[in-house]
Amino acid sequence: MKTIVTALDFSDASEKVLSAAIAMAQAQGASLHLVHVLEPTPSYTAYGMTPEEFPAIQVFQQESQSRAEIRLQEAKKTALATISDVHTELMIGSALHSIAEYLRQKNADLVVIGSHGHGARPFAPLSSSPALLRDRAPCIIPEGCQVVAGG
Repeated sequence: MKTIVTALDFSDASEKVLSAAIAMAQAQGASLHLVHVLEPTPSYTAYGMTPEEFPAIQVFQQESQSRAEIRLQEAKKTALATISDVHTELMIGSALHSIAEYLRQKNADLVVIGSHGHGARPFAPLSSSPALLRDRAPCIIPEGCQVVAGG
């Protein structure tokens, strides 16, 4: 095993997911890729406005990216305390499709994910992810991070 990808959403489950991924990367001597996907923010044009009329969207996007980069670097620092080959990637798009494409690009051997509670339908975005991602790489969901069908 050479490449392990860990999808982090920075929810409460992320700590368990990161710990499991670090342990697996250490045991296998694998590189660890920490990824986070930001859903795209609707454009001001969707509301029929110009950037000058709705600057909050741009500010929100920039702040979201900055916070995500900081969280990824914190996770990387945690991983580097145990393993030496750690990479980070911040993507913007559909979480499922972005992760699947990243797995393909990196020829990942394993993906470690967990369910999350963000949004109006907790767990829904990742409820089918293991099934959809397993074609790209085997999927591990650490104990306590079970994927639950959305409700």
